[in-house]
Amino acid sequence: MTLRRVAPLALAPMMALVMVSGCAVDAVRGQASPASDPSVDVPGDQLPVTGAGDEPIDQVARNALADLETFWQQAYPEYFGEEYAPLRGGYFSVDSDDLDESLYPETGIGCAEQPTEPQEVAGNAFYDPVCDVVAYDRTLLQELADDHGRFLVPVVMAHEFGHAMQGRFGFAERSIQDETQADCLAGAWTRWVADGGAEHVSLREPELDVVVRGFLLLRDDVGSNPDDDEAHGSFFDRVSAFYEGFESGVAACRDAYGPDRLFTAAEFEPGDSVDQGNADFESIVDWVGSTLPAFYGAVFPDEFGAEFEAPGLEAFDGDAPDCSGLEDRDLGYCAEDATVYLDQSDLAIPAYDEIGDFALATAMALPYALAARDQAGLSVDDEAATRSAVCLTGWYQAQWYADSFADLVAARISPGDIDEAVQFLLQYGIDDRVFPDSDASGFELVGAFRNGFLQGSGACDLAG
Repeated sequence: MTLRRVAPLALAPMMALVMVSGCAVDAVRGQASPASDPSVDVPGDQLPVTGAGDEPIDQVARNALADLETFWQQAYPEYFGEEYAPLRGGYFSVDSDDLDESLYPETGIGCAEQPTEPQEVAGNAFYDPVCDVVAYDRTLLQELADDHGRFLVPVVMAHEFGHAMQGRFGFAERSIQDETQADCLAGAWTRWVADGGAEHVSLREPELDVVVRGFLLLRDDVGSNPDDDEAHGSFFDRVSAFYEGFESGVAACRDAYGPDRLFTAAEFEPGDSVDQGNADFESIVDWVGSTLPAFYGAVFPDEFGAEFEAPGLEAFDGDAPDCSGLEDRDLGYCAEDATVYLDQSDLAIPAYDEIGDFALATAMALPYALAARDQAGLSVDDEAATRSAVCLTGWYQAQWYADSFADLVAARISPGDIDEAVQFLLQYGIDDRVFPDSDASGFELVGAFRNGFLQGSGACDLAG
């Protein structure tokens, strides 16, 4: 967040939801039950990859490409009404650390219409629509696998294959739309793998957390121009798109990426890039402490037919307060004294320092949502409560994005703030000291946050 430099708005817009298409919160745990032994590799002569070596990472990519072909042979006719057309230019692998140009034809990794030197693949993976080719640097893929788990490599292949499918049904001709739609298509394929449809690739549920963390590396620089020809989207934009495909399938990817799609990626205003849009710790505590009761005070009567009574909000250092359910906790809501508690030394300060100011805003908002559920007579200590609290936090933060607190605090949201909320959920949300009553993965929590951010209360399981 940063200090405001725009004219104030009325609080009334708080009631308006920021909307794009999506579905309600559902459990999305991927269960590894592949159609056959996932250790069965695709032979090189069955799916040639020009330039591929004997490295295991090339085999991982080849296995993914084989299963992607199988998936799209089924999905393309179903969702786009035409037969699937294989990539006429095929696949290319390059080792940027030890390039051997003799492995490639005269056109390199391109074609006669657009020859491309193999070294141009270094540090990249891409789809060439002129030559209908997917090419990748296996050195890059190995680095991604080492840092973010084996399944990020198949997801990268699925993203590039998504571009190949766009080459058939049509590009949006705006980079950020095309890139996030490819993320969505990769998510739809990943769900198919998780459901056991793949023959050569398998997915273990915890890998989804690692995969979405990997999108942090693949996002655009915070504060860069979202209309740039190379724009891919913010962390939230990319993870949201991937989740949408995983949750709702190819049809959502096909239909929800028009010119009116919401993207949180934005440029920094002059001066904001110095501190990456982060406000000081005390200001965030003050602003969030003011806007949370205002938000719930505005929405509570319509949702529950009663006035909202703001809970207390207190920090502690190390030792949780004496309240049932808060033992060994870093944050939580105590129904006995109607107070939200947050461990300043073990959670609030580290989250602020490691991630940013909106990580702290998220930490404060999560137990506050439980306080609202308690007043509404809903559960506060089960799986449903956890998901609902995360969803409500997304709805609350959407109001920051919509600038609904303009007449209340002299601050506005900054580029990257919503990304910080996602990072907090992935890093801290799966910790028992934050949510001890939940088995939800970080991926599921991010999905709940996304649905609240985009859909509002209807996604947040508020039925009594």
